[in-house]
Amino acid sequence: MLGPGTNITHQAMVLLGDSGASIVWVGEQGVRYYASGRSLARSSRLIEAQARLVSGRLTRLEVARQMYEMRFAGEDTSGLTMQQLRGREGARIRGVYRDSASQYGVEWTRRDYSPDDFANSNPINQALSAAHACLYGVVHAVIVALGCSPALGFVHSGHELSFVYDVADLYKADITIPLAFQVVGELQGTWSSDADEAPSMESEFDDLPGITRRRVRDAISDGKILARCTRDIRSLLLPDDPIEEDEKDAVVLTLWDEKVGRVAAGANYSDGTPDEVDF
Repeated sequence: MLGPGTNITHQAMVLLGDSGASIVWVGEQGVRYYASGRSLARSSRLIEAQARLVSGRLTRLEVARQMYEMRFAGEDTSGLTMQQLRGREGARIRGVYRDSASQYGVEWTRRDYSPDDFANSNPINQALSAAHACLYGVVHAVIVALGCSPALGFVHSGHELSFVYDVADLYKADITIPLAFQVVGELQGTWSSDADEAPSMESEFDDLPGITRRRVRDAISDGKILARCTRDIRSLLLPDDPIEEDEKDAVVLTLWDEKVGRVAAGANYSDGTPDEVDF
């Protein structure tokens, strides 16, 4: 992962590409995703599983249920429709907002923001937008590094980052929402940390987005969210396969077959008896 201030030569990129290394250009501590080269995956198993699951109505619904259970432990989602899942999510998220507002002494009415006009919202909505943007960058970097498609979402649909929004939602209640309220509470003087460190001299509302981004950056780094995100994606897409299986160096290229699934590649099937061929 190449962060701010990184310089890299063309020859270095050639060497990294030939070595099978994956390069992702990111913001500080990975809180922004800008571009990437080849993924870390040496097989297509994850993206094939993603495409298969998202293409079936029942399998897509089952993954959406699993995502909800990851977000809110103890909930029984079996048999719930998407409409029912959305209703439960809305109620639980309202509770998260309400609890965070109460804990940090921040006035809260509702989530109200314009994606095209960041400044046209109150401080808590600005903090939430800044925090979520950081989280999206981290999740995006993980998704492309694993070789998955950012566009094939299970809950969200129709956007190039649908799967990014799906996965990021898994962590908002634990990370970005409480941190956004905490930052605003500190800046307006309704909450103070018990930490031994002196409060930052940056505590001014003019730098609210920057302070929020740095807090999220630190929380993501300390909480090892990259590894957690990787495990969660694998668990959703390939729940029955061990992690190590997709990390083998030797990946066998095969041909798809509608009857048996896969057959050997590099063979001539013209007479029904495959012969090895050079290619």
